[in-house]
Amino acid sequence: MSLIKRTHKTIAILTGGGDVPGLNPAIRAVTIRALHEGYKVIGIRNGWKGVISINPSKPKDQQDFCVELNENMVNRLGRTGGTFLHSSRTKANKVPLIDVPPHFKNQYKDEFNDLTDEAVTNLKYMGIDYLVPIGGDDTLSYAVRLHHEGIKLIAIPKTMDGDVPGTEYCIGFSTCITRTIELTHALRTCAGSHERFLVLEVFGRNAGFSALLPTVGGAADRCVIPEHQFNIEQLTALMVEDRNNNPSKYSVVLVSEGASFEGGGAMYTSNDTDAFGHKKLGGIGEAIGAQLKKLSSKFNNGKEINIINQKLGYLVRSGEPDALDSIVPTAYANLALDLILKDNCGQMVCINDGKYNHISIEAVKKDAQGQSTKKVNVSKFYDINRYRPIYSNIIGDPMMILTKE
Repeated sequence: MSLIKRTHKTIAILTGGGDVPGLNPAIRAVTIRALHEGYKVIGIRNGWKGVISINPSKPKDQQDFCVELNENMVNRLGRTGGTFLHSSRTKANKVPLIDVPPHFKNQYKDEFNDLTDEAVTNLKYMGIDYLVPIGGDDTLSYAVRLHHEGIKLIAIPKTMDGDVPGTEYCIGFSTCITRTIELTHALRTCAGSHERFLVLEVFGRNAGFSALLPTVGGAADRCVIPEHQFNIEQLTALMVEDRNNNPSKYSVVLVSEGASFEGGGAMYTSNDTDAFGHKKLGGIGEAIGAQLKKLSSKFNNGKEINIINQKLGYLVRSGEPDALDSIVPTAYANLALDLILKDNCGQMVCINDGKYNHISIEAVKKDAQGQSTKKVNVSKFYDINRYRPIYSNIIGDPMMILTKE
C-alpha cells in the first residue's frame, strides 16, 4: 500500500543567475521528495525570464518555459553540473523593452518595465501553490518582492562567491574552492619551470571568499580581495620574497575580480550593465601582473621577473559538483519540503552556527549600491599588511570562515 499522501498541489522550481555545480542535485532532491509527498512538480526554465514568459493564452501543457518533472528525469541529470532548467539574469521588475515577451509587447512599452503583476498572474495560471527559487542575492532579492506580493515560496541560496546574507553556506561555493585549488596546483608546474610569478584572477565581485579560502588551503602565497585595497609595491615586495624563499623560484597570488589598487576602483570591461545593474568586471589580474613585472626589479637586485597570468573564470564553476555540493543541496531541498509541508513560507533555508536552519527571506539584503552586504571580515580573517589569511583565534568560528552576515 502506497504511503504517498496525495495533495493535488503543485510545486515549481527555478534557477536564476550564474550556474554552479550543485543546482541539479538540488532540483533532483526537491523533485523526488515532493513527488513522494504527493505534489506535482513543475520546472520553470530560464529563471525569472521563464516566469514572465508564461503565456496564459496557451494551454498549460504547451508552455515553452515549463516542464513537468519526474523521478527518472531528475535522477539522470542530478549527477551533473550546471542547471538543466537553464538560467538567466532577468530582473522581472526591470525588464528592458527588447526583452518583454511578445504577448506583452502591447501592454509594456517603456525602456524598462515592471512585469511583477504578470509574474504573479502567470504563476497562478499554472496552478503553482509553492515556488522554490534557487539563486544568489540577485535572484532571491526578486523572490522577496514576490513574497510581498503573496506568492508562497521557500528560497535555496546558491553562489560560488559565498556571499548570500543569512547563511554560512551557499550551493556552489565548495566546488569553486576545490576547482581553484586544483587548477592553481596544476599551474604551479608552469610557474616553477620558468621561475615566474603566477597571477590568477578568480570570481568575487564584492566579497573575497573565493580568493581567501583557497589561500587558506595552501593554493597561493598571497591574495587580494575587494574588501581591502592593496598597495602594488607592497604586494610586489612580498611576491619577490616568496619567490626567492621557494626552492623552485616562483610565487602565487590569487586576485578577486573585484579587487582594486590603492586609491583606485574596480576594473570593468565595459560600462554596460546587466539587469541587476552590475557592470562586467575583468582585467584586474592582467593589470596586477603587468605592474608586478614592471616593479619586480626594484626588489630583485635589478632583475625583472616574468609573469604567468591566468583568469580561471568559468573553469571553477564548470563540471560536476564536489562532495559538499552534492550533499548540502540535497539537505537544503529536503529542508525546503519540510517547510512547505508546514506551510511556513517566506523563508530561506540556510546553515547557521554550523547547523541546518531557515531564516526569513528578508535576510537577503543589499547595500545602497545594490550589492550584497555579506563580505570578508577583514579585521578578523585578513592580514592587510601581509595580504594573507589570518589563522589565529578561530575557536568558535564557522568551518569555512563564512559567517551569515
